[in-house]
Amino acid sequence: MTRYALAVDVGGTKMEAALVSEDGALVDGSRSRQATGRETTPASLNAAVVAIVEHALAALAADAELVGAGIGSAGPVDRTRGEIMPVNMPLARGFGLVEAVATAAAVVLGREIPTTLGHDGGALALAESWLGATQEAGASLSIVVSTGVGGGFVVGGAYVPGATGNAGHLGQVRREGGLTLEEIASGPASAAWAQEQGWSGATGEDLARDAAAGVAVARAAIERSARAVGEALADAATLVDLDVVAIGGGFSRVSSDYIDLVQHALTASAAHDYSRRTRVVRSGLGDEGPLIGAAALVLR
Repeated sequence: MTRYALAVDVGGTKMEAALVSEDGALVDGSRSRQATGRETTPASLNAAVVAIVEHALAALAADAELVGAGIGSAGPVDRTRGEIMPVNMPLARGFGLVEAVATAAAVVLGREIPTTLGHDGGALALAESWLGATQEAGASLSIVVSTGVGGGFVVGGAYVPGATGNAGHLGQVRREGGLTLEEIASGPASAAWAQEQGWSGATGEDLARDAAAGVAVARAAIERSARAVGEALADAATLVDLDVVAIGGGFSRVSSDYIDLVQHALTASAAHDYSRRTRVVRSGLGDEGPLIGAAALVLR
């Protein structure tokens, strides 16, 4: 009998859920999403959880083996208490996400299921190591460059959560001028920087369009982001001795050469030969990666 997991991914702009089989495939018709954002409250988060969990479990076959629920969430997270303290959803700090998912699932199923929480970067790293771009790596880091910046480590095929489940929060390391990497390199931060230079656009999509059209400030914003990410990754590679870094997220696709720009910055700034050899590659799983990773928390 095929084993399945309920996968939940909670981010700063949206929340998704789906059923995922033991071979990493999303079950047709099980995926849905609800919006989140800076104004998200515990009540609105709970309502969104109920909606996406009910939708996902409606696609569960009567004879299927559901082994548990895996949750990847924007962090920081508290795996012991099952709570989240998301940077991009300040009103939702302390929300009991594990209890919310477990309760919503129990209402549908009529029974309790094991529920495991990890931060979203760690879930993505586990997915990439299982089925994506870092499968052969001895030590890897997978990151997202999008509304925020975050990541997670896998060493020897095993997810490395750290003491509290938060290892891999690359976006909150400090860079130039005391700013965090996220405050420099994320999509919104890059657009804001370009606006300070006189650019009239508003979004990462606008940056991509204008850079492709030859607008110098838009291109400069992209290069600034990639350089900051590459330099931060050089530090991570020096500290952890990484084989591969996989990069996903919407803003990482802002230009066709974004990954190459990150690789160049990493290689140029890394301190040692072993860290200079770290390869930067594009995520192998696309936008399904976070859900696959959340499922892997219980399937792997």
